[in-house]
Amino acid sequence: MITAAAARRRYVAITFLTWLPAGLYTAPLVLLLLDRGLSLGAIAAIGAVYSVAVVVLELPTGGLSDVLGRRPVLAASAIAGLAGLALLGLTGAVWLLVVSAVLRGVARALSSGPAEAWYVDAVHAVEGRGADLGPGLARGGMAASAALGLGVLGGGLIPFLWPGTASDGSATGLLGGWPAGALTGLAVPVLLAAVCELVLLLVVLLAMTEVRGPRPGFAAVLRGVPATVATGLRLAGRDHVLVRVLLVAAATGTGLAVIELLTPAWMAVLSGGASRGVLAYALVAAVGFAADAAGSALGVPLTRWLGSPGRAACAGTVLAALALGGLAGTAALDGWIGVVAAGAAYLLMFLGLGAAVAPIGRLLHDRVEAAERATVLSVQSLLLQLGAAAGSVALGALAAAYGPGPAFAGAGLLLAAAALTLWGLPRRRSVRARALLLRHVGPRIPARDRPREDRISRS
Repeated sequence: MITAAAARRRYVAITFLTWLPAGLYTAPLVLLLLDRGLSLGAIAAIGAVYSVAVVVLELPTGGLSDVLGRRPVLAASAIAGLAGLALLGLTGAVWLLVVSAVLRGVARALSSGPAEAWYVDAVHAVEGRGADLGPGLARGGMAASAALGLGVLGGGLIPFLWPGTASDGSATGLLGGWPAGALTGLAVPVLLAAVCELVLLLVVLLAMTEVRGPRPGFAAVLRGVPATVATGLRLAGRDHVLVRVLLVAAATGTGLAVIELLTPAWMAVLSGGASRGVLAYALVAAVGFAADAAGSALGVPLTRWLGSPGRAACAGTVLAALALGGLAGTAALDGWIGVVAAGAAYLLMFLGLGAAVAPIGRLLHDRVEAAERATVLSVQSLLLQLGAAAGSVALGALAAAYGPGPAFAGAGLLLAAAALTLWGLPRRRSVRARALLLRHVGPRIPARDRPREDRISRS
């Protein structure tokens, strides 16, 4: 049995290695596929395949972690990620790129939760249920942000510096429907991401010791998945606060999908070449990750200043929506002025999204009980991915027809409309406290005679 400090160190390392591959291939991905002859619509469709794979497997893979254990599920995630990224880096055939998207989606779904669950299990085993998990979880979050930031910078710099890359960043060689020759610089970060998945696999197998306890049967978990989905949807659908929180999650997924799809190619146009475009996008994205971390630190004081988490969540999300509108405006700018303006818009957008995280979390967790919490969080993740899939296809088609400006503006309007529904939302904590007081020390009141707000709190 390892100590809590050792578990924390291993959890931070595993979290860093889990997110580093995503950072490495984010910057060159769209430009790499464009270089291989794919249209923007085809790239959007491949991105939708990835999102759908994550959506379909989000809930089943959570049950799989409970059945098989945390380590085998995370190891399977690393293997799927390794295979998917190797295909992405080495092939230009569309059907193999679709297979790659499916494998990367499987890896993402499998990696969602096992490391954090393992850390919590390990600390509880050593220090008991009352252990302070906050510092370790916070360091895990910092490790994820650092991995994404460093990864996206590396993914932008490598193609720019790679020898043998043409001045426009295009390859002199590809495999599977791609002209023969040397390895393109745009593919190198993707292959390095695959190597990181291999390192993650080794770390998981060697350092992620796990004590197995009694677990439910696999068949029971599979039978319970449809019921879990239905229960989560019912819980979310009958609570007006959760409906609005989940609506914001879907709109946020749409906005993030649009910027990830359109910004790389746009940066290439503004900077005058694919290699310079990758570098410009990497710098802009790194600014965004840093702003997201800063915004997360502002969530609690913003809630205190505005007086409620609903207002704070609304303010942060509206700022992000306005920044998306700013991106639409900067689409008319040329050269490095456009890059700088886009970087400023990215900074404001991620600052707003980061500031909204804690208030939205408070809104959500104040509306659900412990037994409902994981289900509703899974529904929130599903809606984020569904919003991303729908946004990448619909707004990607809009951008292909009319340019990036209308697509950015459409995503901003959608996000602003969803955000404004949060302004007047109540918190549940005071209502719950009243309900608990009545339950333990007060008279039992028939449901039909209870105050309306108490009935709502139990719905």
